[in-house]
Amino acid sequence: MSNTLQGKSIAFLVANEGVEQVELTAPWKSVEAAGGTPVLVSLQAGTVQAFNHLDKGDTFDATVAAADASADDYVALVLPGGVTNPDQLRLDDNAVAFAKSFFEAGKPVAVICHGPWTLIEAGVVSGRHITSWPSLRTDLTNAGAEWTDDAVVACTSGPNTLISSRKPDDLPAFCDRLIEELTAERTPA
Repeated sequence: MSNTLQGKSIAFLVANEGVEQVELTAPWKSVEAAGGTPVLVSLQAGTVQAFNHLDKGDTFDATVAAADASADDYVALVLPGGVTNPDQLRLDDNAVAFAKSFFEAGKPVAVICHGPWTLIEAGVVSGRHITSWPSLRTDLTNAGAEWTDDAVVACTSGPNTLISSRKPDDLPAFCDRLIEELTAERTPA
């Protein structure tokens, strides 16, 4: 990939414990390969414990706390999954407000697996086409989203592009669509 994202920062919002490691690292590497700068934002700055399903994985350093983060500093937001990760995020007012601010600013958001729980809490999925881990179908439908069982969905029917995927097996399609969105040439209105 070329360095088409050079000088652009992409926020990755996670809880300090419970993020599914591959759902963090695969899109992170894709952003880096495209020349972008991924930034780890968490509930508190400091150590983030990732998991490989139920087993502890590696730790990562979050340099920004959600309370101190602003969508103005990033071109997009990525919300990795894991069950515990979005469950903690949706209980944190700062994390929810940070995620919602990307919709208000019309900036792309990419979410995978259980990650949409945070978006449900932010009240931004109504009228949007989305996919997720299958157990979130009812939650998303009840929040007004149109759920589908596809590897990747890019919904452009709202204020921003919302990219979603179901699970780690979908990561190649998810990462490709994320980079496609972030490097697309836009014609001014």
